[in-house]
Amino acid sequence: MGVKETFYISHGSPTLCIDESIPARQFLTAWKDIFPQKPSAILVISGHWDTKFPTVNVVDRNETIHDFYGFPKIMYQLKYAAPGAPELAKRVKELLEASGIERVEEDRKRGLDHGAWVPLMLMYPEADIPVCQLSVSSHRDGSFHYEMGRALAPLKEDGVLIIGSGSATHNLRAIGPRNSPPPTWASDFIAWLKHSLLNARYEEVKRYEEKAPYARIAHPWPDHFVPLHVALGAAGENAEARVIHESWDGGSFSYASFGFKAGTPT
Repeated sequence: MGVKETFYISHGSPTLCIDESIPARQFLTAWKDIFPQKPSAILVISGHWDTKFPTVNVVDRNETIHDFYGFPKIMYQLKYAAPGAPELAKRVKELLEASGIERVEEDRKRGLDHGAWVPLMLMYPEADIPVCQLSVSSHRDGSFHYEMGRALAPLKEDGVLIIGSGSATHNLRAIGPRNSPPPTWASDFIAWLKHSLLNARYEEVKRYEEKAPYARIAHPWPDHFVPLHVALGAAGENAEARVIHESWDGGSFSYASFGFKAGTPT
């Protein structure tokens, strides 16, 4: 059974997996209400794997990468031992190469970074669905990542759930106290993003660095935003966007998350 929708999820802080006071946690633990279909496999494009060339992890069993520092000890004891998806990785590489991307690499050791396993631990705690990770190449622009997504769209026909994992705003130097209101730059950026997506102004979203208010403050580096472009491109032609969650934490950290599905041809 095919999958009709792709997703961009803001994963925020790694402590999302243990801190029940973070508003977005409940959204992810109720994921199966939003997406009740059990996928055949999951492809995650994480902002925490940034490479020169698009790269897939080709493993039989995913190790849990604790790629963060200074967090509670329990965080480093957590494991999400989801099966790997080597056949899916091979298919991803084939599709990307067929689309004209000059070089796609394989990593036969890498497991799942926290941009993948933290949300998946809440969404699919059984860890029984094969997972493959695809890197971003943040020196390339939004259009490049959108075209990557377009190339991956056929995966949905095989029941693969495609998730871009990042943060709708990601300026670690601007994090404020818990429950503090979002600053103007953050709320204006998210308002622009929602309006642009819901009105199918996707060319502007691809060029967000010049079109969005406070783009360089909201995203000093694009690694946590370009997974959205991949998810959007993978939705297919005439994609329709919806907001599936919106909350804030630490003042400027937006957990805004979106779903994308192919629309009716015009």
